[in-house]
Amino acid sequence: MPARLPSWAWVSGLTVGAIAAVTVLAMQADQGPHPTAVATKPKPSASADAHPRPKETAPAPVPEGSGTGRRVVYSVGQDRVWLVDASDATRRSFKVWPGTVDPDPGKYSVGTRRQDPTTGSDGVRIEQIVYFAQEDGVWVAFSNAVDGSSPPPPADGAKTGGIRLPKADGDALWEFGTSGTTVSVVA
Repeated sequence: MPARLPSWAWVSGLTVGAIAAVTVLAMQADQGPHPTAVATKPKPSASADAHPRPKETAPAPVPEGSGTGRRVVYSVGQDRVWLVDASDATRRSFKVWPGTVDPDPGKYSVGTRRQDPTTGSDGVRIEQIVYFAQEDGVWVAFSNAVDGSSPPPPADGAKTGGIRLPKADGDALWEFGTSGTTVSVVA
């Protein structure tokens, strides 16, 4: 009959085995792929998308003259938004689909917010609407389509102030752009 090992020997053996397994897994993980800071989204299949999104490259820097501190920066010329924290670090940046009415460059504040779905001026169900300006009698707001789609082309002569975001970016802006948050619009 073999000798019986004391319980401390079993515990020590199991501990050594666990440490060895964790070390091996850590070494394998360290040698694995290292994703970049910007995740890529799968490319949509060919469709009748009227507003295809441009191919993303490196994240664009926050435009000069957009202010300092915690803010949402919207570049009319780049069709891009940045969510910038209090330390002036970019938390997220993404391309958008603008409406036909652009806000003038300047500083605005998030006013009314509406989370519940409604129908946008383009007939699409939208949600997470963040209003921040009024231009030529048209309210300008960020929103995303409930189904995540891009907006259809506007009817000729239609004035639309909706700046449409992809769904995940709409979620991020909704969380970041609370009432009173500065929105800095640049050319």
